Amino acid sequence: MSAERPIAPPSRDPAAFAVFYQQQFDTVLGFVTRRTDSAHLAADLTADIFLTALEQADSYDARRGTPVAWLYGISRNVVASHYRGNVRELNAVARIAGQRMLDDQDVSAIEERIDAAREARTLAVRHAALSEPLRAVLDLVTVDGLAVREAAKALGISAATARVRLHRARKALQKAVPQTNTTSASVNTLLEASS
Repeated sequence: MSAERPIAPPSRDPAAFAVFYQQQFDTVLGFVTRRTDSAHLAADLTADIFLTALEQADSYDARRGTPVAWLYGISRNVVASHYRGNVRELNAVARIAGQRMLDDQDVSAIEERIDAAREARTLAVRHAALSEPLRAVLDLVTVDGLAVREAAKALGISAATARVRLHRARKALQKAVPQTNTTSASVNTLLEASS
């Protein structure tokens, strides 16, 4: 950079900021490379610094210092913030050191539980929407484990009526949870026909 050429002040105007960027790129890259030994990290931090400078260009005040001093302040904050984040990450890793990490099976099991919970919420809404007679038979058979005849006796209705109500209740719930390969075993059990 020539000493005769004045340093462009930071500006949000793309053309003006491009001039500022070109004039200050080597300065910022030098600042960053003195603080890291990773070329990729140096490139990332340099980009972050100029992005922050562009976002804060309106805050530049020539009375408070030169554009270079302003840019060094931003550079220092961006680099410090990066390393603070790394320290937090390293501390978190140290806290979980020795703990078993999730593998593919664990992730699959969690996804299955999430799917099952979603299905259960859908079923609960549909269950609540059933008429009381349908819900009563369904609950006695599927939740309480009674045979259809026992449920019929408990409700004071015929076994045939209990079977019809149970069939209607299950059909209504099947509409809520279409059968897929991922439908949980508990939902399938609830929806199976019972004799």
